[in-house]
Amino acid sequence: MFSFEQLRGFVAVAEELHFGRAAARLSMTQPPLSRLVQKLEREVGVRLFDRDSRGVRLTPAGTAFFGEARRLLALAESAPELARRISAGSAGTLRLGFTGGAGYGVLPRVLNHLSEHLPDLELELSEMVTRDQVEAVQAHEIDLGLARPPFDETVFASRPLMREGLMVAVPDGHPLTALERPVHPDDLAEQPLIMHSDAKARYFYDLVVGLMPVRHDNVVHSVSQILTMVWLVQGGRGVALVPESTQLIHADGVRFLPFATPTPKPVELNLLWARDSQNPALPVALEVLTGLEL
Repeated sequence: MFSFEQLRGFVAVAEELHFGRAAARLSMTQPPLSRLVQKLEREVGVRLFDRDSRGVRLTPAGTAFFGEARRLLALAESAPELARRISAGSAGTLRLGFTGGAGYGVLPRVLNHLSEHLPDLELELSEMVTRDQVEAVQAHEIDLGLARPPFDETVFASRPLMREGLMVAVPDGHPLTALERPVHPDDLAEQPLIMHSDAKARYFYDLVVGLMPVRHDNVVHSVSQILTMVWLVQGGRGVALVPESTQLIHADGVRFLPFATPTPKPVELNLLWARDSQNPALPVALEVLTGLEL
């Protein structure tokens, strides 16, 4: 097997096309350099240079090998620095989970902020509901989640990323659009309601039933994804309570009306991670996200 010393000697001769100049560049004499190149040719099994009285030229095989040799040397030279950056957390991979609702405005800003401050960090994305994120974080299948609380504090660490209000999504022209005030829970008592699934969207289900009485005979659909709720509203199937950021969808034929709540911004989105995570990029990313304003 050839050595990096042989590759450096070959590349120097290939670039200079002169053994004397290449030897001077490498701070060595010409005979040892010639022996390095000859040994490399024996290892590779082909002639890499044509040598005659007119000078030194790369053979076709030598030309092909030249490009690969330079690439190998570049990798060898960059590998230690890459290893140091991965160890320090400024490079490597961060696996990020996010809810569908987090994709409306929040996720792009998080990704842009991370990419701006950690350009060498590769970001792998997985869309999943909070329940699946919790399982994935615990199994170390993702490093960081954008998820809805609460979480088991003995296993997970978390911190709020953003808070936002609730809106009522209604079809365009709906009687509620004539109100000159926020929609109150009583205004929805007789409305067909598109509800969050109590199994797959438990956070929003608990939030809504904690803010208003939900008559199950008024629930026309139970779904897990906010985008699905908006399409059902657009189709005239009913009204739905959705996070304020859902307005960014700009769905034709759907109006978003403010919903009166005791807490101005009751919808919470948290950063979620495992306390025992071994990914060195995670604490660096968390530090960078401390400066993100949403």
